[in-house]
Amino acid sequence: MKCPQCGNEMTLDSHRKIPLQMCYNCGYIEGRSVVPLTKQTTNYEHLKTLNFNEMVAFLSGKLSIEPERIAKWLDDPAEVK
Repeated sequence: MKCPQCGNEMTLDSHRKIPLQMCYNCGYIEGRSVVPLTKQTTNYEHLKTLNFNEMVAFLSGKLSIEPERIAKWLDDPAEVK
């Protein structure tokens, strides 16, 4: 199923009581009205615009993990356990 808002493929979000189709690109959820494009960005769009240092700062602040460990994980996820 294609997202009516951005046109990308939607996936089934089964973590809810009633499974819904959701677009992980723009955040659209099945059954919501299509919002015309405005200057507001979704959380997903905002995360995609962060550079490496901003992403490290955002994740370390929200998850209470030291920034060095997150930077190492972003560089090579298989290395950090």
